[in-house]
Amino acid sequence: MYINQQLGQFGEDKACNYLESHNYKIIERNFRCRQGEIDIIAKDLTKNELVFVEVKTRLTFNFGRPSQALTTIKQRHILNVAKFYLFKNSIKDTFIRFDVIEVFVKEFEFRINHIKQIF
Repeated sequence: MYINQQLGQFGEDKACNYLESHNYKIIERNFRCRQGEIDIIAKDLTKNELVFVEVKTRLTFNFGRPSQALTTIKQRHILNVAKFYLFKNSIKDTFIRFDVIEVFVKEFEFRINHIKQIF
């Protein structure tokens, strides 16, 4: 496994732990289809919303904040994957939202920033 993949996996694991500790239920991880991939699909048990989560893990700010990597094209891919997921699972009449979780890693510590309803 490449270092970037390991870093991404670490970030997704930490994001899942964070979500579970904040009253979310993880439904699926790394959902893939022809349109792309969504890192985490979770249920916000407090608001009864289905949440599609993109996780961005970074070691530095050399290229800006991690959430800035969520370009318009990437947003369109995530939206299309979410539509397919809803169709495939016959999910209707459910509130949904799109979140980003930024995971900042420095040495042996990490910090999480949860941005709700980013688009």
